[in-house]
Amino acid sequence: MSILVTGAAGFIGTNLVRNWPWERFGNRRLIVLDAFTYAGVRDNLSDLEHDMRFRLVEGDIGDRQLVGEILREEGVRQIVNCAAQTHVDRSIDDPSPFFETNVMALLGLLTAARDYWRELPVSDRADFRLLQISTDEVYGSLAAEDAPFTESHGYAPNSPYAASKAAGDQAVRSFFHTYGLPVLTVHCGNNYGPYQFPEKLIPLMILNALEGRELPVYGDGGNVRDWIYVEDHARAIVDVLAGGVPGEHYNVGARNERTNLDLVNELCRLLDERQPREDGRDYAEQIRFVTDRPGHDRRYAIEPAKLQALTGWQPQVSFAQGLAATVDWYLAHRDWCAAITRRRYQRERLGLG
Repeated sequence: MSILVTGAAGFIGTNLVRNWPWERFGNRRLIVLDAFTYAGVRDNLSDLEHDMRFRLVEGDIGDRQLVGEILREEGVRQIVNCAAQTHVDRSIDDPSPFFETNVMALLGLLTAARDYWRELPVSDRADFRLLQISTDEVYGSLAAEDAPFTESHGYAPNSPYAASKAAGDQAVRSFFHTYGLPVLTVHCGNNYGPYQFPEKLIPLMILNALEGRELPVYGDGGNVRDWIYVEDHARAIVDVLAGGVPGEHYNVGARNERTNLDLVNELCRLLDERQPREDGRDYAEQIRFVTDRPGHDRRYAIEPAKLQALTGWQPQVSFAQGLAATVDWYLAHRDWCAAITRRRYQRERLGLG
């Protein structure tokens, strides 16, 4: 028997797979599936390819035949779906790929999982789970005085990305209520840590700073995000997979609210300490305020009390520790970032996005 992790070469998938707690699931084999689009980096997992506990498969979650073959061949008992298009700015430029991946391809995965689950003996069905990785962005935006999002908060997505994730979540919900497929959904705050694609805020600011480029901050920099270290999120995913109640949603947050401007200033301070500019000036001088993006949510905050009551999960990495570790990782992996930049440029020249 085995566990299928989709989107395993992306940011969250990579950290989940690389920190997998084998003993929690009886040392079941991990099948990792990724389409290796622009944000799926094969090198993230290349050192695991010769480990007999893994099987790496290149393919799309929307390929029902492929997914069905994997489920049957490997006797899959749990699925964790990390596969998604996630970058808000890209979704504003072109929403189509986000709905294709986050809704239609997800529908293929759900259908293949449902058909496979129906074939299982009743005793094995009880063990089966499909866990959907969602986001706090499906809940919309909070005012400064509002309490954090809970699982009872209604969906109110404001970007094409958030709308595609909300639509995918509803498809997951429908397969539970219509077919009985045992699904789980987790909503996380803003993740940060190693292996994050350089287009996202934290790695973008680190790399721009080191390259002497401007550090663009939207609007007045006052947009608030609730940050969680990716390895803490991975631990929460494992806890929900092991003990979550089918049909339920679980919020995953570390209660680390920061404005974007405060975050960028902290990154600059850490870089000033670790790799000072040759001219001796502060990296913060590179900050530039730019026109705000359309539909920019003002504040996210997420309440993890339900998850904590169920599993006892607590974040283990403080924001200060996690941010310092993240800066150190990117300083030590400039070659990883350069390879991604070259590959993305090559793909864009070929019209592959």
